[in-house]
Amino acid sequence: MEDDSKGAVGLDLIPQLSLDCVIFGFHDGLLKILLLRWKETEEWSLPGGIVLQRESVDDAANRVLMERTGLTEIFLKQFHTFGDLHRYDKKELQDKLGHVISTEHWYDRAVSIGYFALVDYAMVFPNPDKYTDECKWVDLKEVPKLLFDHNAILEKAIQSLRRELSFQPLGYNLLPEKFTMPELMRLYEAVLDKKIDPRNFQKKILKSGIVIRLEEVKRGLAHKSPFLYRFDKERYEEVLEDGGLFFV
Repeated sequence: MEDDSKGAVGLDLIPQLSLDCVIFGFHDGLLKILLLRWKETEEWSLPGGIVLQRESVDDAANRVLMERTGLTEIFLKQFHTFGDLHRYDKKELQDKLGHVISTEHWYDRAVSIGYFALVDYAMVFPNPDKYTDECKWVDLKEVPKLLFDHNAILEKAIQSLRRELSFQPLGYNLLPEKFTMPELMRLYEAVLDKKIDPRNFQKKILKSGIVIRLEEVKRGLAHKSPFLYRFDKERYEEVLEDGGLFFV
């Protein structure tokens, strides 16, 4: 939300327009969010950035996400535009972040385009930006009070993800190449924040044809080793295009 055109960077940006990105990952049965901790503070926010005059908003979002995650192939979905008149308190920002950016570099009003991204947790190399000391994964249920209106943006992203759960390639983007049926089920439980009947879930997933069972099992577990699966990407895309996965 800051105006870099007033700083030393001197970028040819679109004034008063910014991006805020909610980056979802999945690890150890939990939904994760990538957050940034601002320099010399305990203040956190979502990753975001500016839009340059020479790039589309989608290209700008991909650029921001590549800088934060190290990934170039990312599933992105634009989910909302945040344009309230008063989205943050400049005095509060001065108190918390004045040592990082002077309030003269903050817009009186900024419109932000919200994106959510689905990424493979294991493939991400979190990288802070020039205003922050740390970029790390945080459990969704442990997200602190964020700067700006970022808690509201995060909540809107989660609502959007849940509404479109049956129409987005959730598993293909959040799980590793090989996974177990319980891992796939826990992913949907984490997003929905509720339990799913395992027998009904497996029956409907197998009937959809979006997964292929491999002749491998997951080793190192205390109980019976479950079979590994992988997605049939072509069939997955066909099912989504034909109306979606209605099984939860």
